[in-house]
Amino acid sequence: MKIGERLKRLRMINSLTQEELANRADLTKGYISQLENDATSPSIATLKDILDVFGVSMQEFFSDPIGEDVVYGKDARVQPSADDAAVTVELLVPGAQNREMDPALVTLAPGEEMDEQNFHEGEEFGFVLLGKIQLRLDDKIYTVKKDECFYFTSDKRHTVKNIGKGSARILWVVTPPTFDY
Repeated sequence: MKIGERLKRLRMINSLTQEELANRADLTKGYISQLENDATSPSIATLKDILDVFGVSMQEFFSDPIGEDVVYGKDARVQPSADDAAVTVELLVPGAQNREMDPALVTLAPGEEMDEQNFHEGEEFGFVLLGKIQLRLDDKIYTVKKDECFYFTSDKRHTVKNIGKGSARILWVVTPPTFDY
């Protein structure tokens, strides 16, 4: 196991420089560099101090990520709404509460509208796969057609309505995860 590589990955994920990590763990930048290059090995106490900066336990750090899923088939989707509902939301990746974003497939029958979402933390992205929708952000209305996308910060009340003659499908990504259908 390459401890240095894992430490560097944690540091990068947390957007810290070697110097920032060193300061927070009460170490030197040079020592962090040596650790990341596997030129030295930390004591258990030092490793714990570093992992505390990231909020990661020893068990989490040493757990084997090999079993982590990367590809999710149709059978992995979670659909909290009924199959015959006028608005369906399929959560494409299970366990989104443990991830940074929540991708979903939203399908709206003709004329149907999602429940209005109040403003919340985060950002949202949608790509219209099928149909034509109306996106309302507070009091502004936008028309989005097939093969077009939208992106907005979630600090506005928002909803979408299918204004086409057939079904509308949207690949929708929210960060952090907030879908509650």
